[in-house]
Amino acid sequence: MANHPSAEKRNRQRVKRTLRNRAVSSAVRTLVKRVRTALHAKDKAAAETALKVATVALDKAATKGVVHPKAASRTISRLASQIHRLGK
Repeated sequence: MANHPSAEKRNRQRVKRTLRNRAVSSAVRTLVKRVRTALHAKDKAAAETALKVATVALDKAATKGVVHPKAASRTISRLASQIHRLGK
């Protein structure tokens, strides 16, 4: 348990940051899941629309440090590739 004022403040910051990061990562997972659902249904138009929304969320999460930038980029790339293959 924190006893010093600075340690207590760090603990308060940790709790706030954890809650925010958990909410952001959960929202990102939901948006990526929507893209995958549209891909599974072979609905290219819906998948492209969902990918645009998911891309913005992933980029923002990467900027905030919630998701690693390369992980976000890799996820976007793989989803875009799957949508592109769906069109063939």
